[in-house]
Amino acid sequence: QVQLVESGGRLVQAGGSLRLSCAASGRSFSTNAMGWFRQAPGKEREFVAGISWGARLIFYADSAKGRFTISRDNAKNTVYLQMNILKPEDTAVYYCAADPRQVPGRLKNDYDYWGQGTQVTVSS
Repeated sequence: QVQLVESGGRLVQAGGSLRLSCAASGRSFSTNAMGWFRQAPGKEREFVAGISWGARLIFYADSAKGRFTISRDNAKNTVYLQMNILKPEDTAVYYCAADPRQVPGRLKNDYDYWGQGTQVTVSS
């Protein structure tokens, strides 16, 4: 079992920044890849970023490249998503997820545990 709890979402103006956090407990955090996904109203949940267990491999969706940074602190069992230059189209519920493998996947089915999500709203 893995428990994931996201935090940090809020209302922010376009051009602003947010840092999301995901605290993990349960299965050994440091041996798992982690990912961030998001889901906007009426849309499918989509991959945002993924990070390998040792943070040596990092992947981003095209929409996140250059603006978002994923990182992890294995000592704190926490993964982060720093989001800069936010746009209204970034508005979504953001989910943290755990991949049982060491290298993160890009598909929802690659992940076996999910947090409850945190709402990010970007106003224009």
